[in-house]
Parts: sequence; C-alpha cells; structure tokens
Amino acid sequence: MLKGIDPLLNADVLQALRAMGHGDDLILCDTNFPADSVARQTALGFLLRIDAPLARVARAVLSLYPLDGFVDDAAARMEIVGNPDTVPEVQQEVQAEIDAAEGKPWPMIGIERYAFYERAKQAYAVIQTGERRFYGCIALRKGVIPPDA
Repeated sequence: MLKGIDPLLNADVLQALRAMGHGDDLILCDTNFPADSVARQTALGFLLRIDAPLARVARAVLSLYPLDGFVDDAAARMEIVGNPDTVPEVQQEVQAEIDAAEGKPWPMIGIERYAFYERAKQAYAVIQTGERRFYGCIALRKGVIPPDA
C-alpha cells in the first residue's frame, strides 16, 4: 500500500501508466473483450488486469492519468452493434467518472466495434477489468501534466 495511490492500481499497472507518454492510448475492457490477443499487439505486449467493475477501475486510473486535451477522441467508448447511439449503463458510469476527474463534462465519442479493436491494437496497454456487463470497453488517450507555475 502507498499513501495517495488507489490500492486497485497494482505495480504492473503503475509501471505502465508511468511509462506511457502524451498521445498513448490505454484500453479498459470488460471480461468478454479479446484482451489477451489484443494486448499482445500493443506497445506493452502483455495483458494487465484489475478485477473490479469498470467504473471503479476508471476512477482509479483517472486519479493519476491526465486525458489529452488536444484531441476530440481522448475518451472513447465501444458502440453497441446495431444501436450506436445508445450508451449503456456501464458506459454512463464511466462517463460520470471521467467528468468528475476532469471537473467538467468530457463526452466520450463512440467507436464502431471493429474500429475499436483496431484502436486497441495500436494502444500502449490493455487493462482487463472484472466487468461482466456488455460493452464495458473504453479508450483513454494520455495527456500532459503542465509544469508548476
């Protein structure tokens, strides 16, 4: 345990978050996502795990991880096949965590399922969560932390 760091964030996850740079993507996914095969194609090359609900994992990650304010797709969600405009409850919960972390509304964009898989393969890392609800898959693009004034 460390002071000020969410206990869900294990050593492997902390190392990956620290190693990531501006513009790198992090994928948080549910238990049904092809996480291991996708993670093998990422920059990190192996799967990370946090066995907790997606929104809780998002809160832990966003406690340390800045979103990229220079792009419109810094927060993205996998769209429901055949119903892309519907935002399921699991994604609404993550949206609330993103808005709270950023201190303002920061809407996630929708990405078609197979396009999301392609974005995930180009990511720095994949964290598979314990989320069992469908479409519990999001992408977060890392931003910057400005220097002290």
